[in-house]
Amino acid sequence: MTVEISLILLSILTGFLLGIVSGLIPGIHTNNFALILVGLSPLLLNQGIEPLYVAIIVLSNSISHTFHDIIPAIFLGAPNDDMALAVLPGHRLLLDGYGAEAVRLSALGSAGSVAFALIMAYPLVFFFTNSYDTIQENMAWILIIISAILILTEKGEYITGQGSLASFRYKGYALCLFILSGLLGYFAFEMEYLATPVLKFGETSILLPILSGLFGASQLAISLMSDSHIPSENISRMQLSVKRILRGIISGSFAGSIVAWLPGISASIATVIARLTIPNEIDRDDIEDEMDDSKEFIISISGVNTANSIFGLFALAMIDKTRSGAMVAVNRLLDTATIESRSIILFLIAIVAAALLSYLSTIAIGNNIHHVLKKIEYRKLCFAVIAGLTIMVALFTGVFGILLFLTATTIGMLPPFMKVRRSHLMGVILLPVILYFI
Repeated sequence: MTVEISLILLSILTGFLLGIVSGLIPGIHTNNFALILVGLSPLLLNQGIEPLYVAIIVLSNSISHTFHDIIPAIFLGAPNDDMALAVLPGHRLLLDGYGAEAVRLSALGSAGSVAFALIMAYPLVFFFTNSYDTIQENMAWILIIISAILILTEKGEYITGQGSLASFRYKGYALCLFILSGLLGYFAFEMEYLATPVLKFGETSILLPILSGLFGASQLAISLMSDSHIPSENISRMQLSVKRILRGIISGSFAGSIVAWLPGISASIATVIARLTIPNEIDRDDIEDEMDDSKEFIISISGVNTANSIFGLFALAMIDKTRSGAMVAVNRLLDTATIESRSIILFLIAIVAAALLSYLSTIAIGNNIHHVLKKIEYRKLCFAVIAGLTIMVALFTGVFGILLFLTATTIGMLPPFMKVRRSHLMGVILLPVILYFI
């Protein structure tokens, strides 16, 4: 029994540490470690480490990753697939001196989603297991409605005396951005075979150059043009109302739990769903309200990713469907058709333990990384991150990826000049998925 407990604790700690690595280093994903662990499982079995413990490592890694991946999104403007939309509000909070608070709120959003998952697991599992086929059959219409709401709720920049018809111009801009980014995404997915990575390390995603350009390099380029800089002081304490915190946790957790059951739907689309619950941050004349909108959005997007990871496990156990690389790995390691209640209990313990460790470490890193970055000239940091993103795209997707990256960066610079939300650029995923289901 003592040996078993030690192996469980070691597995959770290993997954937690791997999540720090994958979360903090752009380009490294939980899928990379999951595939490596699956490959090593026969060797580990010879050493007395059963596949169950390897599965616990994979699950702990995925939970830890969803806590820590906010840090490069905020402090470096370098997004991964799931945190792309967090770059703009996170980077804005950093430049206004709220970077550490944004990280703390993100950690709270992820931790809150764990509590949400434990409380809402039974009713949501019951609902989706009984309505899965109906939802899948109508997925195209569901996504079309979500996209339409996203575009129609765009109000643009508030300017006194501009007239009531001005909002239609901004809706037109939003539609153009949605279609333009959607066509880019469709082209990229159709021509993905042209991506020839120089460095083959696990799974290569064509989303890397697209999202890095749309939401990463484009924002950094605008920061360079506007001569932005990181303030010397960095606020850590949370200055957001309980109402906004709870709304961010619930909206993000609920959206993340939904997409965990649906085929072809990523956490990025869940983020778009959660985004609809947050007020239009551009249509405000109060800077404090804008900051609060950004903070609430950071909470919701973090809740999306953590809830998506947790409910992905429930989807695997209940309907035998995998929705992420981590769950594919767990499926390969275990016979999910005969999974024991003991294993489920161990997984839940691993989720809670990894979440607790990740909450503490994320806040600690967020409070201290600022001291390192403020010693670096902001312009040099931006150039370094853009160069790093370019090298990473070249290594993982080749020349084709570089072309996509440059195109996406150009398109990604349009929303701020059009005074509309950058979330319309999620057409890069939404439109191809809609076409797929049609």
